[in-house]
Amino acid sequence: MSSTRIEHDLIGEREIPEAVYWGIHTLRAVENFPITGTPISHHPALIRAMALTKSAAAQANQRLGLLPDEIAEAIVTACEQIAEGALHEQFVVDVVQGGAGTSTNMNANEVIANRALELVGRPRGDYGVIHPIEHVNLGQSTNDVYPTAVRIAVRTVLGELRIALAHLAAAFAAKAVDFADHLKMGRTQLQDAVPMTLGQEFGTYAVMIGEDMQRLDEAARLIDEINLGGTAIGTGLNSHPDYAAQACSVLRDLTGFPLTTATDLLEAGQDVGAFVQISGTLKRTAVKLSKVCNDLRLLASGPRAGLGEIRLPAVQAGSSIMPGKVNPVIPEVVSQVAYEVIGNDIAITMSAEAGQLQLNAFEPLIAHKLLESAAHMSSAATTLAQRCVPGITADVERMRAHVERSAGLITALNPHIGYEAATELAARALSSDRTVAELAEDAGLLSRTELAAILSPVALTGHARPRSSENTAKSI
Repeated sequence: MSSTRIEHDLIGEREIPEAVYWGIHTLRAVENFPITGTPISHHPALIRAMALTKSAAAQANQRLGLLPDEIAEAIVTACEQIAEGALHEQFVVDVVQGGAGTSTNMNANEVIANRALELVGRPRGDYGVIHPIEHVNLGQSTNDVYPTAVRIAVRTVLGELRIALAHLAAAFAAKAVDFADHLKMGRTQLQDAVPMTLGQEFGTYAVMIGEDMQRLDEAARLIDEINLGGTAIGTGLNSHPDYAAQACSVLRDLTGFPLTTATDLLEAGQDVGAFVQISGTLKRTAVKLSKVCNDLRLLASGPRAGLGEIRLPAVQAGSSIMPGKVNPVIPEVVSQVAYEVIGNDIAITMSAEAGQLQLNAFEPLIAHKLLESAAHMSSAATTLAQRCVPGITADVERMRAHVERSAGLITALNPHIGYEAATELAARALSSDRTVAELAEDAGLLSRTELAAILSPVALTGHARPRSSENTAKSI
């Protein structure tokens, strides 16, 4: 049998496996919250953020003469190791937990303390030397440490999402250049509208994604304000008067983010509006990504009995019963991620609304859902950019045939023959299955030369050409 150590808390004593770095507070949290089966280590950005926040706190307390050098240096070293990826498996409490994140904070305190003890040559659990609360949590509360770490973690995953979206926008921009001269029919309300190019259609997707990247940048700036130093409710009880400024300065250097201490720490401790806005921006991006994927599936539908204007790359067999069938699985999975993000936004909204008085007790769910949304969207955008968009091809002849046979071409003739004549021609084209150009020429309304000029690709789609993918990526 493995050896154990005895730890105690206000409830009593428990045996802790000697091999683990967590302690009695973590043990009780694991027992109390068997909810999702997903530990907080599922979010490495959050573990790294907790380690950086604890390191900043230790360095601030050391500078203020509140923490002995040897203890502070051991804590800082332990935090650095965790921030670099060590001991993440020791963060075992469930992502969904009561207590406003206290279990996550105590899990971090205990792992850091026990690793720091090893660094000074002491056994795990020797808290008389380095204590999880007296030293690692000095001048802190869950209520300022946890929200600060969540902000840093969300900022981190938003940065990763931005990179993924930039790659996706560049992929669409490259296709816009490839498809610049491919004439096709534009559609509104699933009905023929007026001609355009496939390049214009794909260029629009690049612009849409670029705009969402800008909105994400704006939302991310809302969480640069932190409440570290406010302790329990924002009054700063039990922290040094200079601690907040010192800790924020160190944390700014550690993260590279432009962090500032909130002007009103009482407000900052209870207001999670920034998280709601970020979630709404993620939802906006998700909705638009799913819209683009719906377009891709529709344009590729068939391939013979649908629109069939583009071909998505075949990445796997599509059926166990229908030979030769290939499905648009990449756009489908992206849309499913979008639906998840929309659902997460509801959970975040309700969690934000449910906070009472000086603290929101539901930040663990807010953190989990925000981090999941950003991470899953990042993976979905990367998958779409790598496994779908570059391999899309166009059926040029099919698109041109759709244009030539569409009554929508009559819109281009309207300025030349008048609305009434154009309406009559459109009706005759639909009933006779002849083209608008043929009917206009037969009726003597326009000559073949005039029709060729009016219905040329440049005249129909405008003179603007898509920018190169390189320039589009730079502008985004």
